[in-house]
Amino acid sequence: MASYRYVFADVFTDEALTGNQLAVFTDARGLDDATMQALALEIGFSETVFVLPAEQGGTARIRIFNPGAEMPFAGHPTLGTAFVLGAPLQLGVVALETQVGIVPVSLDRDESGRIVFGWMTQPVPRIEPVDDPERVLGAVGAERSTLPVELYDNGARHIVVTLGDESELASLRPDRETIAALGVIGAMAVGTSSPSSAQGVYFQGPGIEFGVGNPWYGHRYRHYDYGPSYYYDRPYRYERRYYRSYRWD
Repeated sequence: MASYRYVFADVFTDEALTGNQLAVFTDARGLDDATMQALALEIGFSETVFVLPAEQGGTARIRIFNPGAEMPFAGHPTLGTAFVLGAPLQLGVVALETQVGIVPVSLDRDESGRIVFGWMTQPVPRIEPVDDPERVLGAVGAERSTLPVELYDNGARHIVVTLGDESELASLRPDRETIAALGVIGAMAVGTSSPSSAQGVYFQGPGIEFGVGNPWYGHRYRHYDYGPSYYYDRPYRYERRYYRSYRWD
């Protein structure tokens, strides 16, 4: 069986075994689409990255998979991959080719040369009303949205439904098959009783649910099918509550 090197990285943290977990296959040449998807499912992290030779003048080309599908772009996998590649390549800027274009990541180092921070220039999200809001409401199990039902697209496409208060979240009965057919990564329903206590829940296709707390200050993820669980208790800082290791050879 072929052997491929991979790295587990914790993004948005400077403390080992915390942060937003990521798997990076540093040389994915020889892996086909089906194997990449199977590996992303088996690893079970929110995203797994496969690094390939550059085709458009960047440092490298990357493909990003969640456990269910390939993603054109996602933030923490791109930033984490730049850290993984930037250290051995000794680069100040890592330009990663994604399906939404080349994303440059500038890397800051401390006096020892260790990478300590990354600055990413990512695509500007496009925001637009959805074509069929009633279909979206039916998919998440909501009767109404207090604001227009909108699509947010920066490569990863998400739909947001705004509810009247947090109590409505408990009554949602999502139709995951319909959500999967919407052509988006997922749909978020947010209850906005007050700006300081807004709560939400994030739905994807069959078998995946992300429970979300305050969408501006912190949130909880629950991957029911795929194992890892996080509690996000401050901006850009994740504490992992459950970790499932993986070995492939």
